[in-house]
This record gives sequence, structure tokens and C-alpha cells, in this order.
Amino acid sequence: MRYIILVFIILSSAAVFGQQDSIPDRKELAAISKTSKELGKKKDTVAGAEEYKPVVSDYKIVSFYRDTTFVDTTLSIKKEYQYNYLRKDDFELLPFANMGQPYNKLAYNFEPNFFYPKLGAIAKNHNYMEMEDIDYYNVPTPMTDVMFKTVFEEGQFLDILLTFNVSKKFNYAIAYKGFRSYGKYNNSQAEAGNFRTSANYLSENKRYSFRGHIAAQDLINEENGGLSDLEDQFISGDSDFSDRSRIDVNLTDAESKILGKRYFFENQYKLIKKDNDSSVVEKTSLALGHLFNYETKYYQFTQDSQNDFFGEAFVATDLSDQARLRAFYNQFSAEFYNTTLGRLKANLNVYNYNYSFNSVLITDTETLRSQLKGDEISIGANYQKRIKGFNVKGDFAYNLTGDLTGSILNAEASYVLGDVLSLGAKLHSSSRMPNFNYLLYQSDYSNYNWDNSGTFDKIKTNSLEFNLDAKFLGSLSAKFTTLDNYTYFAVDPSVTVLETESENQFIKPFQETSSVNYIKVKYTKEFKLGNFALDNTVMYQTVSQSNDVLNVPQFATRNSLYYSKEVFKKAMYLQTGVIFKYFSSYNMNAYNPLLGELYIQNNQSLGGFPLLDFFINAKVQQTRIYLKAEHFNSSFREKDYDYFSAPDNPYRDFIVRFGVVWNFFS
Repeated sequence: MRYIILVFIILSSAAVFGQQDSIPDRKELAAISKTSKELGKKKDTVAGAEEYKPVVSDYKIVSFYRDTTFVDTTLSIKKEYQYNYLRKDDFELLPFANMGQPYNKLAYNFEPNFFYPKLGAIAKNHNYMEMEDIDYYNVPTPMTDVMFKTVFEEGQFLDILLTFNVSKKFNYAIAYKGFRSYGKYNNSQAEAGNFRTSANYLSENKRYSFRGHIAAQDLINEENGGLSDLEDQFISGDSDFSDRSRIDVNLTDAESKILGKRYFFENQYKLIKKDNDSSVVEKTSLALGHLFNYETKYYQFTQDSQNDFFGEAFVATDLSDQARLRAFYNQFSAEFYNTTLGRLKANLNVYNYNYSFNSVLITDTETLRSQLKGDEISIGANYQKRIKGFNVKGDFAYNLTGDLTGSILNAEASYVLGDVLSLGAKLHSSSRMPNFNYLLYQSDYSNYNWDNSGTFDKIKTNSLEFNLDAKFLGSLSAKFTTLDNYTYFAVDPSVTVLETESENQFIKPFQETSSVNYIKVKYTKEFKLGNFALDNTVMYQTVSQSNDVLNVPQFATRNSLYYSKEVFKKAMYLQTGVIFKYFSSYNMNAYNPLLGELYIQNNQSLGGFPLLDFFINAKVQQTRIYLKAEHFNSSFREKDYDYFSAPDNPYRDFIVRFGVVWNFFS
């Protein structure tokens, strides 16, 4: 089905190409302005009059939180960082060997985007687009964003989006992101499809507004459980195993998948709307709104036959673990806006959930229910006010009925002085239950069954963050986070591990009774000299805890030395250079393929190896071309291959990959 959708999108957009990209920073605005002027030149009409052609800044991208940016067609080092499977900077992530596999974490952000728990299998969810990840568009003419990139073995990656204005007030977008990659190691094939379509409308009198989207996604992975003979077949550098398909893996018949469908719409009607006398700028308004989100999500782990890697099983063949979550979310709101007083929104939230398995599980020692279901009702408010360079905003929600959540509070204040200085502070406090797979889980493997819904407490998260962005000093952020009842997966110490068995098979969820204090400091600064530039990102982290339940590298850095210049009589803009990334060794989280989760381990310290990439990128009109030699320093090794993404899971070998981002405006 997804290939039919993909063909439809390609055929629909054959003559119209454009782009959605990330928010540009101040260093890119000059280049964007130049591009805008080129696109915005006036052209003669038949009658001899002049007609204005839209500029790049006319192509608006509106986020879920209603932050508005415009299409960015520049080529910069930040675009290089975002040219990946996730299409965002992955400095704090460490990918596995194949595209579409899990990511290990080098740093954490514990503030939840959504008030309620999620299904689980979080290690596999990085490419799953949540409600807040879908963008909406306001464009004067059709535009398309096309990204293509080669993968690791037998497959390709393509992300294509087409958006256009059906009328002046109605915009529509349709997109598909899909790939398949066989991978270098046995039983590591990955594929995914992310279909989404969105629409937004504003009435002529600007009283009624609507936006909505539909998303259908699937993420499918073969699971090999890591390498079974690391020392002889990988670490030793034996040339007989330079072909990675010859290396033995723990699992050869396992597969996991995540399927999700979502229907979202939000509308608002302004009962009162008053404009300034001299302009159409809104002065005062009072509006009623409704937000609806219905989502079904499904996680499944299947295996042809029982394997001692996970221990004993209730059945010998055709093992299948299936967890489902069906959720309705309704928000009813009233919003008051005044240019003097600011914007205040009060809301009532109703959340209905049903997390379920196929049936009740009855064993010799326990009986596990088949579902968790209920209703959550909460009240909340949002406030925002901008006073010249100052911006203040905040939101809170408090649960009235239900067991999943308690409260959430976000407060933020910032000050901007032109493009010279930006200061900001953020406060977060929340209380909610951990994800559903921590509370209840059923599996055909006997060690993977639990019901903690009556014993686990709500996770309490409190954080304070400061940000400084100065033109000459760089960007500095510091965040202090305190976690109570921190919940994690780890090896069950109550189960005896035999010599012939792996500790992987005895993973279960735990809650830490003591507080965990986590500090993360990150500094970014770029230095330029002529056509050369050195872009630096440095991160320092420390954790104060009674038990080692949160492990992070103390130090991580990324340094990019590159050269930029207009070539071929300014027909092409070229950037080429080297990216160096390094993080100190630490007790890196391990990966459990049955749960799709990372878990704590304190027996093996990994990391402390450099990652060197060489890239050549070019921009020709609205097309950017990317060529990269990834982890090329791994080819210098003859033995002691010690680069890993997780225990038993090596990081990527040297590979050359290329691709394009194609932009065209109608």
C-alpha cells in the first residue's frame, strides 16, 4: 500500500518541487534573503504591468505549537547535521549499524511533550511522527520537498512532500517518507513508511480556523540480538569477517514492528474580533476551540521458534507478542487575546485510553489482566505575552480524575536584543505514570510478564534550564533536572543466569526510590577565517545518584572544519570538510529486541572512540547535493575494533553515501 501512495505522490508532483527545512539561524538569514530577492523579482505581464512573484519567505511552515517559519533553501553546516534519517541534528544520539534501527542516547531530555504515557518500545520510536511533529503550510504557489539518500545495502531512502493552496485561505499537504535497507549484518533488514496528509483553513473574515492531519506509519525491523562471537569475529579484526554477513548473530528468525494510525483536527471560532482602526491587526478577540485526536498504535514481536536467548517460553513455535493502545483525546478551550494583556487560553481535557493484549494470562504463580483502560479528565491554561524584546509564556494542567497523570507546569521567559543577544530561562515540573509497557506486559516468553500498575508510582520530573545566545560569544545552555521514582529497564537480579544463557533474557522494569540529579551543559560556537570555518559543539554531563540507574558520557564533542566558496562563476556553492565526533566511555545502555527498549547495564564500559566523516556538499540553484565518507577512520584499523552503539551491537563501518535535497517553486 505504501508504495502505491509513494508513486501517487511522485506523479502528482512531477512538475512542482519545493522544500520544508529547519528554522534558520541568524547566520543563514543573509543567504536566505539573497535567495528571496532572486525569486521575488517582478516580471512583465501582457498588458505591460508588473506582477510580483512570491519570494521564499512567502512559503510559511506552521508547527503544532503555531510557531511560523519559512522555507530555507540555503546550504550550511547545520544542514549537513540534519541530512540524516531523522532529518534533525542527532548530536545527542548514536545510531546502530543500519538505518532505521534503534538509537542509543548520549544525553537526555526528560520533559514530556504529551501529558499522558505512551505505548512503549521507545528505542524504536525516533522516526515515529507524533501529533506535535506534523507541520502545516501556507504557500502562495505549489511547492515540494524531496530528499533522497542511499542506504547501507540493497535499498534507498526517499522523503517527498507536496503542498499547495487550493484557495487563498485553504492549504493542503501530502507526504510520504519511506526506505528499505538490508544492512551489513545478518537479519538486520529495516524498512519504514510514514504517510501523512495535512490541511489548514482560515475563513475570509478570519473568525473561523481549522487544521487537521491524518498519519499512517509502519516501522519494521528484523532483530538479530547483536553479535554472538564478538572477540573472534569482530574485535580481532579477522579479515575473514570483513564481510559482516559472515558474522554470527544471536537471532535469525525474529522481527518487530510498530504500526500507527492517527486522525487529528482542531478548529476555532472567534465570537469577538476587534481590529485596530488603522489596520487589520487584531486588537482583541474571544474564541472557542476544540481539538480532537484519535490514535491506534500497535507493537509486535514475532519469532518462528523459541530461543534460549530470552529463556523459557510458553510455546515452542510461532511466538507472537502484541501490545495495542487506542486513545481518544479531546480538548475544549476558550481563548482571550488582547494586545495589552496578552493571550490566555483555558481548557478542559478528556483522555480515554485502552492498552490491551489478546487475553488474560494465567500461570502457576500469577494472573495478569489483559488491559488497562480508563478516562482522564484535567483542566489547564496557557498564557503568552510579548513586550518589545521580552517574551513570557507558560502552561499548566492538573488532573481531576484518573490514575495516569498528576500535573504539569511549563514556564518560560526570554529576552532578545536584535541579532546580538538572546537570554532565556525555562522551568518544568510534571508528574505522570511511566509508559504503558512498564505497567503491564505480556509475552510468550515467561520472563517477560508483569503487572506493575498497582505498585509503580508517578514519575516526578523537575527541571530548570538557562540559555544564552550571543553573537560573539556563542550559544550556551545549562539544564538541571531532578527525577523522583525514575523508571527504567534492567537485568532482573533475582533470576539466576546460567553460563550458556544471556542476561538479555531477564529484563524487567524497576523504579528508583532515591532521587536522581542530572546536569547537562552544552556550548556551541563557530569561528570563521576567510572561506574556512570551525564549528564546535561541546557537552558536559554529570549525574548524582545512589545507584547507577542513569548512565551518560561525561564529555561529548563535535568539531567541524570546513571550507565554503562560490565556484564556477558563482553557479555552484561548495562546502567541504571533516566532522570529528567523540564521547567519553561510559556504561552504555544495552538493547533488548523483544521489548524494543534500551536497558541499564553496569558491567561494560563502551565509547571513547573517535568518529570522523569527510563530506563534500554543493548547492546548484535550489538543489543541494550531499556526498559523505562516514566513519572513514575505521578503515585504518587492522585489529581492536572497539566501536559500538550498544553492547554486542557494533557501530557502522566506513561507507560512502550520497543524496540530494531538491527544491523547486512553481
